[in-house]
Amino acid sequence: MTVQQTELEYLPSDLERELLPKHVAVIMDGNGRWAKSQGLPRIMGHKRGVDSLRNLLRTCRDWGVGALTAYAFSTENWKRPEEEVEFLMSLFKHVLRQELREMMQEDVQIRFVGNLEALPLVLQEEITHATEKTKENKGIKFTVATNYGGRLEIIHACRAIAEKVQQGLLQPDDIDESVFEKHLYTVGICDPDLLIRTSGEMRISNFLLWQIAYSEIYITDTLWPDFDRNEFHRALRAYQQRERRFGKV
Repeated sequence: MTVQQTELEYLPSDLERELLPKHVAVIMDGNGRWAKSQGLPRIMGHKRGVDSLRNLLRTCRDWGVGALTAYAFSTENWKRPEEEVEFLMSLFKHVLRQELREMMQEDVQIRFVGNLEALPLVLQEEITHATEKTKENKGIKFTVATNYGGRLEIIHACRAIAEKVQQGLLQPDDIDESVFEKHLYTVGICDPDLLIRTSGEMRISNFLLWQIAYSEIYITDTLWPDFDRNEFHRALRAYQQRERRFGKV
């Protein structure tokens, strides 16, 4: 019996393996509020949030969810206090360096989506290194949305398609959903089956606007640093109780 098969046996008995989402996306909200509730500075909430993300990634791997996408930093997050933004950029770099060996051991394939050229150069280098190092891994596909905005992604795709039309490489009548998806940051990644948002906020915050057209949405009041394996279990149980019709009766 392989290690992967052994780990998959930990799937809770009230979940059906064949009904698991193939791809889970998560809006990790509530780090700052969690820190405030603990009497801690906001940055401590972000540190604790990294632990929650690490645990979720491993739970997805253990239970047989094939892909996880995490909203790490939005295009709007640059408006936060400069000290907090600088800390987040430093935290991303540190975590990548620290976690790369374990990602290799656990066969994780990591990729980043968003306007990466606007990130600090040293972080871009770490992202490129981690992406190249893990690209042949066959385990869970882990996507990190960094300096990501759904509207910006759609504009980026429109510009790329318009350039091809202008160059005569593409005819307007040839543009359909399939062509459009090939110009998104997430090309090659299946759309999320389940979108989870923590902290009780009822909005999608410019995240994967195209990709979540038919995703099931699960909102929990739990703040992200407190989102653990039990919380994920509740989300999956709720997901499996829904009927996905994709517009059909």
